[in-house]
Amino acid sequence: MIDSHCHLDHEPLSNNLEKVILRSKSIGIEKLLTICTTKKGYDDILKIVQTDPIIYGTFGIHPHESSNDVLEKDEIIQKFNQNEKIIGIGETGLDFYYNNSMKDDQINSFRKHIEASIDLKVPLIVHSRSAEEETFNIIKSYEKENLKIIMHCFTGSFQFAEKLFKYNTFFSASGIITFNNSIDLQNTFKKIPLERLLIETDSPFLSPVPLRGKKNEPSYIEHTLKKLANLKNISQKELDSVTSNNFNNLFFN
Repeated sequence: MIDSHCHLDHEPLSNNLEKVILRSKSIGIEKLLTICTTKKGYDDILKIVQTDPIIYGTFGIHPHESSNDVLEKDEIIQKFNQNEKIIGIGETGLDFYYNNSMKDDQINSFRKHIEASIDLKVPLIVHSRSAEEETFNIIKSYEKENLKIIMHCFTGSFQFAEKLFKYNTFFSASGIITFNNSIDLQNTFKKIPLERLLIETDSPFLSPVPLRGKKNEPSYIEHTLKKLANLKNISQKELDSVTSNNFNNLFFN
């Protein structure tokens, strides 16, 4: 299994990193991708990726922080190139639900991250909430480029997903698909082709059923894998193989 999106720099994971990694390995996790969200937090990401061979990282500014952490494309590229275990750009995107940053700042930051990922030829980790149309229109404006996109913690409609298929987009399922009230999302993931699927925890957030209410961690990904396998009507072993291959092909080929 591969956890394609976690935040090992967040408490309580950061305070128990050795045990978190041991528990991850004990259930068969072969890679963890820990995601950067702030310029300041990147220093912690660079330290964490050196603690164990299974940990990789990204550089990016979360849309919540885009009014505070303003970056040019060249600085994003420079940050990315600081360590060979940094393999993606993000988390970036648009969040018009909370609007913790000005919309124009979010859009400008998103575009700079996209352009950096194009120059680097690496995957882009995208956060999109209450912004389907705007997210799609921005991605579409780069349709002539060789994009590699991960819609992280995807909770959008199938119509949104279907429009993104042509832009080399992957869709990552989180613990949300295990929630009893997530019927629409479950039906969406039933329709998304296997070759476009990834799994994630977004830990320490969004613990899956039956662990809701607890702080999430990468080892809980097995519950998301089980649910998604049931939705796709395939074995957990097959889904594990598919999602792991998808991740490896996206990041390492």
